[in-house]
Amino acid sequence: MQVAGKHYRSIWLEEATGELRIIDQTLLPHRFEIRTIATVAEAAEAIRSMRVRGAPLIGAMAAHGLALALERDSSDESLARAARELLATRPTAINLRWAVDRVVAVVEAMTDPSSGERAECAREEARAICDEDVASCSAIGDYGLAILEELAASKRGAPLQILTHCNAGWLATVDWGTALAPIYKAHQAGLPIHVWVDETRPRNQGASLTAFELREQGVPHTVIVDNAGGHLMQSGRVDAVIVGSDRTTARGDVCNKIGTYLKALAAEANDVPFYVALPVSSIDWSIEDGMAEIPIEERDAREVREWVGLDDSGEMRRVSLFSESSPVANPAFDITPARYVTALLTEFGLCKADRSDLADLRRRIEKI
Repeated sequence: MQVAGKHYRSIWLEEATGELRIIDQTLLPHRFEIRTIATVAEAAEAIRSMRVRGAPLIGAMAAHGLALALERDSSDESLARAARELLATRPTAINLRWAVDRVVAVVEAMTDPSSGERAECAREEARAICDEDVASCSAIGDYGLAILEELAASKRGAPLQILTHCNAGWLATVDWGTALAPIYKAHQAGLPIHVWVDETRPRNQGASLTAFELREQGVPHTVIVDNAGGHLMQSGRVDAVIVGSDRTTARGDVCNKIGTYLKALAAEANDVPFYVALPVSSIDWSIEDGMAEIPIEERDAREVREWVGLDDSGEMRRVSLFSESSPVANPAFDITPARYVTALLTEFGLCKADRSDLADLRRRIEKI
């Protein structure tokens, strides 16, 4: 996707040097800075601090982190230690474990633990994970475009009104995004479209990241406070809701940014279709009950208590919103039960959020 007219991925290896680069998302939208990640410790810090975030992207970061660890020490002990360090960073998104397990399996299949080729093997697998993610997200966009075209047919030329929650665009993946991929495809196809962007406190990833992406791509959008979505649906000003997923269970329960569940309830109450866009790597086939089985990350109270923004002089400042004597709860995710999901939108097409359709999808994948 584009930043100031130049194409970027969210994570990449420099062709000339082989250095691993990321966009530091903690500084957006006020500053656009590129960081070099040189060690597994730096990779883990980038995930933990949310310099990179979004389920597919942290999986890609973890894969590259294993390669960085093996560059310094190619032993089984180093591989296992790096895997533990990366897996401990964020517990909720399944792509993290999926990517780590995939790279570990490929490296362990090599016969010579001391071989310098182990790092290159891990790096190639990380590259493959990144390229596959781009292809998957592009396919999600193509399937989603068909849905948007169908919805737009009844609009008689008026812009299609889409509401999204948090950031599930290219900054949450390697490129294209999940929930935003259909919107980018629609915009490129000339379909009139407007996006309602939930700010998604406390980290404001909608206002800071989704709005940044849409602005850079030239997509019409409006930032709203999190609690405005229900009012807009009630007023008939939303044609569909599209969100992403950090983990989806085998029966279709969806774990996503805190507040997603409330959007699903409002959509259900107002007959607004509620779509969840995700690559199949975000499906955890080992669990069914999202409420009982998905660990919900509890993040630092400072994210709720404090605010970071630009002051009048253009400097970034951190301020306190309320007293430190007041306790804070900061769950990062919630669970939307499958019954509120109109459909799951994957790189293999639409899938009902139920055991039967998901089991059929899994069988299709296993035959490939």
